[in-house]
Amino acid sequence: MNTMETGLNFFEKLPLDTVPEWMSDPACEDPPIHCTERNHHRSIWISDVHLGTSGAKAEQLCDFLKYNTCETLYLVGDIIDGWRMKNRAYWPQQHINVVRRILTRSKRGTKIVYITGNHDEFLRRYSGMSFGNIHLVDEYIHHSPNGKQYWVVHGDAFDAVVFNKKWLAMIGDVAYDSLFKINTWFNHARRALGMRQWSLSAYLKNKVRNAFSIISNYETTLADECKKRELDGVICGHIHHPEVKEINDIQYANCGDWVESCSALVEDKQGHLQIVQWPQPTRNSVMEPVMESEMV
Repeated sequence: MNTMETGLNFFEKLPLDTVPEWMSDPACEDPPIHCTERNHHRSIWISDVHLGTSGAKAEQLCDFLKYNTCETLYLVGDIIDGWRMKNRAYWPQQHINVVRRILTRSKRGTKIVYITGNHDEFLRRYSGMSFGNIHLVDEYIHHSPNGKQYWVVHGDAFDAVVFNKKWLAMIGDVAYDSLFKINTWFNHARRALGMRQWSLSAYLKNKVRNAFSIISNYETTLADECKKRELDGVICGHIHHPEVKEINDIQYANCGDWVESCSALVEDKQGHLQIVQWPQPTRNSVMEPVMESEMV
């Protein structure tokens, strides 16, 4: 890849009707289509991958997509972190592999619905466009086989800080990144001692009452808006907090993130929704989710 084609400038130069050769490397192909070790879902939702930052768990996501197939894959915003890439180009091989994996899914017939978020808001100028099986939108209505209709949206428009004070949100983003780097060093030491990974930011969210209040207000605001639209539920991302629950008769689901929780929301053929959290990548066996919660 040309060294001049970096950061957001690179993405804005991508041709809209073709796939660059470097993204089509067969080295990132899926297992054979007849492989029985893959989990097949009707739909999968992932959000907040933040490709373009050192915090993105791209290898884990690539592994998850390798062993989990679906009819429709929803990318629920902040897949690419345009805020960071405005100032610094960071696009290692693992991040390229995630893009390849998604394009391979599309090539093999999976419908890809890319819902824009605040960190990849530079894509909103193309909202409404389709490129083969890839559809770029700001929000979407998902029809479940059990008759329910879900409003799928990233959710940043319902975050008071992001919507009203973007500058404050950007400062918070830098602070979050610093906290994450400290946590990364800490987890290196934990792994050396044979201990599991631990999230400092998640711990602080659970301890700080104000953080709980912000999350609760965000969830309630989205549920109230969903009710106004006369829909059955809302599926979102944005706050990096995987959750499946009912709020005022509205089904609320947040698919989490691929920075800390490495979580996704999946739907089976009956329309049941479930959060799965993916463990560390392995090459020798299929990995089972380590955390599940279900919404019927």
